[in-house]
Amino acid sequence: MKHHGILADTGPLVAIFSPDNSHHRECVDALRLLRPPLLTCWPVITEAAWLLRNQPSAVQTLLASFSSGLLKLLTLDAEDIPGVAAVLDRYRNIGAQLAHAAILLLADREGISTVFTLDRRVFSVYRRRGGRSFHILP
Repeated sequence: MKHHGILADTGPLVAIFSPDNSHHRECVDALRLLRPPLLTCWPVITEAAWLLRNQPSAVQTLLASFSSGLLKLLTLDAEDIPGVAAVLDRYRNIGAQLAHAAILLLADREGISTVFTLDRRVFSVYRRRGGRSFHILP
């Protein structure tokens, strides 16, 4: 099924659920202008939970955001692994990480062109199928 939503990267999720984060206000303000659910995947949630590990209540709020409708999990299956590996290989020169590779694969698979990320620099380099750039928020 094709989604016309927004893919959420790790940075904004960490910022939203961590009031002390330097990007908290910017990301919360941007979130108010977006229509949920934001789409994401397990590598992003794992990375966000790791970064929030010293704030257990923030991790719980992150996880609860699936049942509240803020976030929706897009699946990655075994057949997606070669595609993720190919993305990691394609962008190894800029140090692409698993979460970004998963987002890129999902963007192509689901036809999504918008990403909610604080990694504007690398997402301005990443390309979707056909060489198209991402629309980056905030």
